[in-house]
Amino acid sequence: MCLDKSLKMEEEAGNGGSHKRMKPSDEEEKGDSRDGMSLDAAENEETETKLVASDEMELNIAQILDKIESFTQTVSNLLDTGKTMFKELSNEFEERLIMIHKEYVEKWQEEIKELRLLDASNEETTSLLHNARFLIQNPNIEP
Repeated sequence: MCLDKSLKMEEEAGNGGSHKRMKPSDEEEKGDSRDGMSLDAAENEETETKLVASDEMELNIAQILDKIESFTQTVSNLLDTGKTMFKELSNEFEERLIMIHKEYVEKWQEEIKELRLLDASNEETTSLLHNARFLIQNPNIEP
């Protein structure tokens, strides 16, 4: 083992380019085997932990997806309710606006009718006054 390490050191120091791989000794191989076993056991434990964590994670994800679905349904219901309310409100607004328009038109038509009656009355009064003035100015003419 000492010879291999010294060769490796010389090669690294000498040309810096080529590296010779050292062959592990029997003791190192046994240590690696034990480390390999412990690595396998650690990997198995880690895999089991990942599976447990993965199942737990899947449960958390499923719960979040359920929350998303529930929230989406709530938003959809609110939108439908809002649309219905706005539609009803819009219909009520339209009906009320039409009613107000109708009331004002009827009021203004009544005013027009009154103005026409007043105008007809004024015309009649003007005609009577004109005839009276004519009679006053011309007393010789008898009707």
